[in-house]
Amino acid sequence: MRPSPALLANEFNLRYWGKSITANTARNWLLGKSIPMQDKLRVLSEWLHVGADELRFGTLAPAIKSPIANMDSNALTMQDRDMLAKYITLSTADRKTVCDVVLALAVAASVRARG
Repeated sequence: MRPSPALLANEFNLRYWGKSITANTARNWLLGKSIPMQDKLRVLSEWLHVGADELRFGTLAPAIKSPIANMDSNALTMQDRDMLAKYITLSTADRKTVCDVVLALAVAASVRARG
């Protein structure tokens, strides 16, 4: 699907039983100026076959994502668990900031490792 605000609004409104959205709202979603509310994210997630978290927070690069996917939850230290518990209490905007910082650090570490 091409990222057209009018097309997104029309297709979304066909699937959403609440108040319809405008093309301007869809444009703001596409530009990242606003994030849909959770009920709308669920509809988008089901329609596009993408996780709601991925829609809200984006995706990590595969090289960064794979170690976490293979990590045993028992491998987390108490300090890691405490940090994750604090992370969960953050607002959506603050979580995104944390994710952006961690991603930047991981990319920098990867570049350093390659020499």
